[in-house]
Amino acid sequence: MNTSNYLEKKYSSAPLAVFRIGFGLLMCFSIIRFWFKGWIETLYIEPSFHFSYYGFEWVKPLDHYTYVLFIICGISAFLVAVGLKYRLSIFLFFLSFTYIELMDKTTYLNHYYLISILSFLMIFLPANASFSIDNLIKKRSYLQVPKWTIDSIKILLTIVYFYSGLAKINSDWLFKAMPLKIWLPSKFDLPLIGENLMQLEWVHYLMSWGGMFYDLLIPFLLLYKPTRIYAFLLVIFFHLFTKVLFPIGMFPYIMIMGSLIFFDSSFHLKVISLLKKIIPINFIKSNHYKIVEIYRLKKPKFIVSIISIFFIIQFLFPFRYLLYPGELFWNEQGYRFSWRVMLVEKVGSSVFKIANKKTGSFFYVNNDDFLTPFQEKQMSFQPDFILEYAHFLGDYYSSNEDQDVQVYVDSYVALNGRLSQRYVDKNVDLYNEKESFKHKKWILPLKDEIKGF
Repeated sequence: MNTSNYLEKKYSSAPLAVFRIGFGLLMCFSIIRFWFKGWIETLYIEPSFHFSYYGFEWVKPLDHYTYVLFIICGISAFLVAVGLKYRLSIFLFFLSFTYIELMDKTTYLNHYYLISILSFLMIFLPANASFSIDNLIKKRSYLQVPKWTIDSIKILLTIVYFYSGLAKINSDWLFKAMPLKIWLPSKFDLPLIGENLMQLEWVHYLMSWGGMFYDLLIPFLLLYKPTRIYAFLLVIFFHLFTKVLFPIGMFPYIMIMGSLIFFDSSFHLKVISLLKKIIPINFIKSNHYKIVEIYRLKKPKFIVSIISIFFIIQFLFPFRYLLYPGELFWNEQGYRFSWRVMLVEKVGSSVFKIANKKTGSFFYVNNDDFLTPFQEKQMSFQPDFILEYAHFLGDYYSSNEDQDVQVYVDSYVALNGRLSQRYVDKNVDLYNEKESFKHKKWILPLKDEIKGF
């Protein structure tokens, strides 16, 4: 099948409608959960310093107006779910959620990144073509949408799973069962399995290898109709089990809900039929509605071009680590935004020394004066955090123009059960080093080799 024929193919609009509802409700609940746990205050308002993403240093918390940002995000997520002013709602959700994600690098999680890029993709998809309040307002509903609009979500989820599986093909994960060998024994308090199974080494290896095969194969098992239902049951078991084991927030529910997109339209039509019985609004009534066979995109060539560029980036961006020398798990250059999920256990200690170049005097910084415990933990083993904090300290202690401040760090890091080793060259003045996409030569090499992707 050539490209033009594929782009002309149509499919039921029901899968997009069900996905829109599930995504919107999960995101709305996620924002409410974040608010009621007090994380807005503790993560964004109370800290006096926030770690920024390179190029996005201007994105900062808005003091107590940060609550307004979360309100906008939560309301727009709900409007996405019900399909009211869908284009504006998903656009506002994308902007507000991504701004929240960029406010402090300390809170980075793979599934936050997934939500941002997924909501960006949804801006260009007709997810309100059916079973939406927009239908009621416009008095029309669309039976079919371009098939590629549904396939694009499948492709993105396949990338997430498959790239996560590729990342697990490394010697630490497969041949040392690291870091599961560190994490699982600590779950001794789990009923039935904690004191027994979680302590057994063969279980650590089984879960390491099983996790790799799961990530590599699950999208293809979902795509193949004869194995789809069994694959979905495996999705439910896998993600709920990992939810029990690890504090990974909403990620399991997002992936379970997202996996429904792989089912045929008949399944989604049954879901919509069930929702119609629950919701006291008759969405489909011929005397209210004009039923239109096919939803036709405005400016389809432009939209296809945008989404094509989007997927080229998604396919290539996770491999940018190949541009850097050294061990990825150690120097983390190209680590984020590449679907490397729960692959490392790093513990660090970074003590900063402020020196005066003219007088030779120096003193050591108490990190508690500037960072929260969570921020200090993340800073202690991530090089871009260390560099940004060093510049913050340099600026802070350079208030007197006569001072010629230098900032050094005595940093040690342990990776995946290895003995701690020096992480940063202690003779490098980090205040003179600039953040960029270039290799950070002041990171000392790992005294070991991790083979794999």
